[in-house]
Amino acid sequence: MSRYRLQPTPAQEQALVEHRGHARFVGNLAVEQHAHWKPGRKSAPGFAEQCRQLTQARAAFAWLRAGSIIVQQQALKDFAQAMANFFGTTHQRPTWRKRGQGEGFRIVAVKAGDVRRLSGNVGEVKVPKVGWVRFRWSRAVPAGVKSFRITRDRAGRWHVAFAAIPEPTPAPGTGEVVGVDRGVAVSAALSTGQMLYVPGLRESEKARLLRLLRKLARARRGSRRRDRVKAAIAQLKAREADRRQDWVEKTSTGLARRFDVIAVEDLKIRNMTRSAKGSIAEPGSNVAAKAGLNRGILAAGWGRLVARLEDKAPGRVVKINPAYTSQRCSACGIVDRQARESQARFRCRSCGYAGNADVNAARNIKHAAGHAAAAREGPPLGGPVNREPQHDPLLVR
Repeated sequence: MSRYRLQPTPAQEQALVEHRGHARFVGNLAVEQHAHWKPGRKSAPGFAEQCRQLTQARAAFAWLRAGSIIVQQQALKDFAQAMANFFGTTHQRPTWRKRGQGEGFRIVAVKAGDVRRLSGNVGEVKVPKVGWVRFRWSRAVPAGVKSFRITRDRAGRWHVAFAAIPEPTPAPGTGEVVGVDRGVAVSAALSTGQMLYVPGLRESEKARLLRLLRKLARARRGSRRRDRVKAAIAQLKAREADRRQDWVEKTSTGLARRFDVIAVEDLKIRNMTRSAKGSIAEPGSNVAAKAGLNRGILAAGWGRLVARLEDKAPGRVVKINPAYTSQRCSACGIVDRQARESQARFRCRSCGYAGNADVNAARNIKHAAGHAAAAREGPPLGGPVNREPQHDPLLVR
């Protein structure tokens, strides 16, 4: 998707809010229908039946009829696709959509003249029952656009994303392989020795965010003061997300242009960032520390980086077993869990190799990708060579 910043007028913004509300209402009704189903009951209605029910609802309620049928039908279509993804075990089950969180609507059957350029950095897109809405022409709009999605983030900014299959980034043809180790302190360490960091909020912005969070805790629920504080917090969060997204795009493009093969660990990020709170009967332990780790993982953009690499370098991203990559010496191959002296320091007790722990892991990832073909016929790729290495006592502190 190619996303652009929308610039609606106040009247157009009100119409967009109504479209968004209609899409949320129709989608939540579909979720409720499927949640009502239980074994022994009649099957939940499919897309065709839900469209027929939508026609009846539009005839009965004027406020729903005033909206766009395209927006409302596509909300049902999106739900049907989400259920298909759920049954295909690729996504989670679609849930109730809350007001102000990840809301948007989709427009299909876009004609060639529905997107046009007015000047060097201003364009227009035609939205049903809204009219021509301007957006920033920050880069060329993909040719042959058939659909687009309009969203509003928590900071109150509107965006339009045109659906298009991007052209893959051409490989350099040098045959070079790079290993990428993703972490929290170092966002991405390369086997070349380069270490990349996601830009976050500046110190002054972090201090302001802390003050705003304290204000939010003191503000009365439902008050206008609380709404103003929440809007200010959302602006800071959006600024941080924009910087992270920009870093992901630039980093993924740079890696796709520099290397023929990009090796990463096959991490289950959803499982890694699962809450440790537990339940009332079985409360979790170290909940605060685990919550901080989860925030650090999500702020580092692990999943988004690999997803964009697969988009820009299809067929050139290799995922390897992450077992022992941080404990294995990239020089001699010995596995020793005590070799990682700290978060940043690795020192092999067998051969004496010392270096940055993240770079060492990235080199192990690169080696694993290079031997992937041989590993298919041998032991597991991430298996240990030797848990208790024979080492020279003089090399041990």
